[in-house]
Amino acid sequence: MSLATLPSRPLSPAPVPAAEGGQPSAAPRLRAVPDGTEARGFVLYVGLDEAKAAAAGIDLGRLVTELKRLTTELAPTAETHAAVALAPAGAGGRDVDVVRLALQDPSALARYRRTEPAADPAPEGVVIDISRKRVLLDGDTAALTYKEFELLQYLVLREGRTIERAELISALWADGAEGDDDVPNERTIDVHVRRLRSKLGGYDDIVRTVRGAGYRFDRHADVSIRYASTPSPDFF
Repeated sequence: MSLATLPSRPLSPAPVPAAEGGQPSAAPRLRAVPDGTEARGFVLYVGLDEAKAAAAGIDLGRLVTELKRLTTELAPTAETHAAVALAPAGAGGRDVDVVRLALQDPSALARYRRTEPAADPAPEGVVIDISRKRVLLDGDTAALTYKEFELLQYLVLREGRTIERAELISALWADGAEGDDDVPNERTIDVHVRRLRSKLGGYDDIVRTVRGAGYRFDRHADVSIRYASTPSPDFF
């Protein structure tokens, strides 16, 4: 289930009316669950970096294991999945806020978007907007596919480094998801790069071929990058 479909309000149980004899007449219902829907699980965001965990005498891996074990003890049929939120060293901010943003909590994302600075209405040159997953060419949105943007983003986040074809294939096509683009080999990866360049128009030279090695992103004076406040999944 998508995180966006889960209620973002606190899941506090509503008061339970007592039946005769002082016993509750029905199981408590969560206030955050409207009529016509049912709760299928919950998300617990834990803000705790590795240093703070170590100071408390535990590591994050063990803490996750213990929480999963407790859940299994209390509800043996429960299914669990743990995800770790990563951020650049020294990024600052409250740990729990970083976790909520990195894991796409709807209310945290909405609050972040309200505080984002307004963008230029029609910026000149190339704007590679990592935060919104789009590329603007002289103010117009380039018609990149999801995979083409991923390819460009992978190079952008490794600016100045030559990326071998094998690394691109391993990083961007490793899952082999059904419906994904045809998985290239080292000889056909050039086709994907050529498609990307064709959609960059007069700015196609920002993706440079390093003969016999691979590809590299070259930033020009008319290229700007808008980074997301949350870590990009492909960077960690």
